[in-house]
Amino acid sequence: MKYNFDRVVDRYGTYSVKYDPRTRGKPVDALPMWVADMDFPTPPCVQDALTERARHGIFGYSEPDAGYFSAVQGWFEKRFGWRVEQKWLSITPGVVNAIYIAVRAFTKRGAGVLIQQPVYYPFESAVKHTGRELLVNELTYRDGKYGIDFDDFEAKARCASLFILCNPHNPVGRVWTRDELMRMGEICLKYRVVVISDDIHQDFVYNGHRHLVFSELDKRFAGITVTCTAPSKTFNLAGLPHANIFIANDSMRREFRNGYASIGLSQPGVMGIVACKAAYEGGAQWLDELISYLSGNMSLIREFLPAHTPKIKFVEPEGTYLAWLDFSALGLAPRELDDAVTDKAKLWFNSGPTFGMGGAGFQRMNVGCPRSLLRVALERLKSIAA
Repeated sequence: MKYNFDRVVDRYGTYSVKYDPRTRGKPVDALPMWVADMDFPTPPCVQDALTERARHGIFGYSEPDAGYFSAVQGWFEKRFGWRVEQKWLSITPGVVNAIYIAVRAFTKRGAGVLIQQPVYYPFESAVKHTGRELLVNELTYRDGKYGIDFDDFEAKARCASLFILCNPHNPVGRVWTRDELMRMGEICLKYRVVVISDDIHQDFVYNGHRHLVFSELDKRFAGITVTCTAPSKTFNLAGLPHANIFIANDSMRREFRNGYASIGLSQPGVMGIVACKAAYEGGAQWLDELISYLSGNMSLIREFLPAHTPKIKFVEPEGTYLAWLDFSALGLAPRELDDAVTDKAKLWFNSGPTFGMGGAGFQRMNVGCPRSLLRVALERLKSIAA
């Protein structure tokens, strides 16, 4: 490989949320593998672009130019066969921010918003914090794999104004198939349900699977969809808030932009613009090598757990750099499991119930780290399942 993903970088004392256990009530010796923030430096092309921009020394109000859009458009067309138009694009500080804006823009207080738990916990927060009604289509879990209960999905969609889709799905790692996406799309059309598609993990898909952009599958879907993307997960840029949001429907786009303006947001930060453009122009090889490295990390988990901790099951991910681990065979209550992981194994994971229905008995582990750290984490898991 051209790039070295084995190098361990000291992140303590760098204002890192991930590495400051004191602010989260965690033991100081707990190994942080929780929030979706990788331990790899962003690609050199991004570092160089940011350094050059920093040397300029002036950081005034900024807007992206045609070159920026060309880089963004080229990335999505090459990676996913999705050709976006410039007029579709709105830039927000992040995907979560965009979801809140969209919920407010396309629903009224008390309206039903459908999500599929266990799922990224800000989805539920976006519904409840905006005074909407939470509707949950709980994912099915059979033989170690997650799926969709379409009868329940349709029953909930009848009462919904909006559906928040997670693809690839965080935390269970599913990359939804064409058939699954088409079935959900047809149901949403039938009941006039707006779709927010969170595609932030779209660049992390493993062999045998392919990320499909929901709004690209059918022109009718494009007319009801807000597609949320960002370079933050892909290139480890979460500290530079920046997301690219695409809405093909003209009236929906106006509503979204009005909602954006109504909370006092305007121009994006210049460093986010610079980092995104540089990443999409020069980061492809780095990403391809990273995915190969992450695939190796997943293989290590796949081999280690059955041999050393057979009661802990690995839910095979099709995408993301997150491992969803099934501890249910240990028979521990959620609080007991959290305590065992944190206090006994000295590991800092995301507790399964955080992700809602179906999360009890599970923990989410971020494997976007050097393999040496992953080996330490796996060895520590032995103390729980001994």
